[in-house]
Amino acid sequence: MNKISNQRSRNMSAIKSKNTKPEIAVRKLLYSMGYRFRLHRKDLPGSPDIVLPKYKTVIFVHGCFWHRHENCKYTSTPKTRQEFWENKFNSNKKRDQKIQKEIIDLGWKFIIIWECETHNIQPLEEKIKRLLN
Repeated sequence: MNKISNQRSRNMSAIKSKNTKPEIAVRKLLYSMGYRFRLHRKDLPGSPDIVLPKYKTVIFVHGCFWHRHENCKYTSTPKTRQEFWENKFNSNKKRDQKIQKEIIDLGWKFIIIWECETHNIQPLEEKIKRLLN
């Protein structure tokens, strides 16, 4: 591996999949709004980030880069190994769709909150109220 590959590998391995800053921001907002929830329930497809059993709803907090949020400034594609990255992103999107279908088939609803949406709390709060009421 060259210097750039080593650096990218270190960067990517440091990215967490649970308890990320966007996820914690959503949890704090939900709690302040009076919602109570469970985290990462393994008995549901995809081990959702946030589970609201009372509303039979799960929330996935998606990173814009990894889950390919359309028309988002955080959705870029690395210049090196583009074929690898396209395959990776496509498999992420297919897995997301499969999990969403499985959630619906179980009679649950799902909400996707994008990482970029956690930067502005007021519209996010309105989105949550609209989708849970």
